[in-house]
Amino acid sequence: MTPKRRRLWLLLGSLATLGVAATLVLTALNDNLVFFYSPTQVAEKSIGPDRRFRLGGLVEQGSVQKEGQVVRFTVTDTNKTVKVTYRGILPDLFREGQGVIAEGSIGPDGVFTAREILAKHDENYMPPEVAKALKESGQWKDKK
Repeated sequence: MTPKRRRLWLLLGSLATLGVAATLVLTALNDNLVFFYSPTQVAEKSIGPDRRFRLGGLVEQGSVQKEGQVVRFTVTDTNKTVKVTYRGILPDLFREGQGVIAEGSIGPDGVFTAREILAKHDENYMPPEVAKALKESGQWKDKK
């Protein structure tokens, strides 16, 4: 085997290894990718029941129902609403009328089953995704 051919095989082997590594990295990233949707976007898109995503908006007034560790509430962007079920302990700052992000998946019945609930951390904070969705729907109120 000539040195030129040896370099060619080394180059091809290196490219193949790089391609396999890139494929593995992209596959791992795709499995961990979680999209954010507002209730209006959930109503407009057809999201599969096994697709994990984040749902964000405001907890609708009068919608929180607690039954032991199971909590049912409604998330709204003031345009559309999505019913949410969560089993576990809610963050201390979770309450009606405040911004929330729930991570989970939507069932065939249209109810979002949350695995994790994220609430705002002080009276001035709104999750950026929720603020953007509210601004797009025209419901954003600046507090100054």
